[in-house]
Amino acid sequence: MIGNATFRHDNAALLAVSSVEAPVAVTSAEFDERLAPSLKRLKLSRKLLERVAGVTERRWWSPGSSFDDAAIEAGAKALAEAGVEPGQIGLLINTSVTRKNLEPSVAVKIHHGLGLPSSAMNFDLANACLGFVNGITLAANMIDSGQIKYALIVAGEDAQPTQETTFERLNHPDSTRADYLREFATLTLGSGAAAAVIGPADAHPESHRILGGVSRAGTEHHELCVGGPAGMFTDTKGLLENGLELVVSAWHEAHRDGWNWTAMDRYVTHQVSTSYTNAIIKAVDLVRERVPITFPKWGNVGPASLPMTLAQESQTLSSGDRVLCMGVGSGLNTTMMEIAW
Repeated sequence: MIGNATFRHDNAALLAVSSVEAPVAVTSAEFDERLAPSLKRLKLSRKLLERVAGVTERRWWSPGSSFDDAAIEAGAKALAEAGVEPGQIGLLINTSVTRKNLEPSVAVKIHHGLGLPSSAMNFDLANACLGFVNGITLAANMIDSGQIKYALIVAGEDAQPTQETTFERLNHPDSTRADYLREFATLTLGSGAAAAVIGPADAHPESHRILGGVSRAGTEHHELCVGGPAGMFTDTKGLLENGLELVVSAWHEAHRDGWNWTAMDRYVTHQVSTSYTNAIIKAVDLVRERVPITFPKWGNVGPASLPMTLAQESQTLSSGDRVLCMGVGSGLNTTMMEIAW
């Protein structure tokens, strides 16, 4: 392949990554109870979410809380952990899928809520579940170029409104087994928030170097998973098969270009389900014990999923550890990014 599938960074580092858990745990058993009328009518098991997806529970925000307020909270935590003042931030990227309005951007409220300076660029970057990793790449490139010194990447997700409309639709007397399977992935979603501070590695020798990685697109599959406020409609089998093919292609492309990810200390993947995780592990022969799993308790938190998992793992990572962040987003797109802890 001729092009820019692989990339490297010269002087960018992860200074801090933080997360905010939504406080209300909602179990899959509760979802089954909400869907009991249709499950009985369609002769479907009450245990599909746990048995097939491996999702035991997911989180919702408490009444009166919002995803963008949680993103502000996560951003403030990350800045404090990094020891970076709001006035030092030159770029804010919000990568949330969730949004209340088409405009203005979600980023403007977060920029204001964090008290960032007028000189700090701010905008939304949307690329399904891959947005947060894309945001880190963009920020790292801008740091390498000297355009900015520090960047803040955030994501806040709220699955409840979409899931409420899904309950209503699936419990309609005219719903079918095909409808349930097409919207099954919606029931695995969860709420949460995450943030990361990116800065120059030479000014922070104790930080975690963002080395680079690989990105690949398979946009011929852009109709396999289509989501909006009314619901998320997925060809689960097609998404898994074609997503895996894209991951394998990107993996081999990276290794042809000099990367070696066969013995990483941690593989932090976008969290989807048991079948997805098992398939990724098998496809590129990952060491299972080095793949942390968070979807059973959080569900799929969209672009916040991977950084929330990374924030959890950061408590047990040691200096010198090699971490590979791996994500696939609807569309399809995939990115893998190596961080030297």
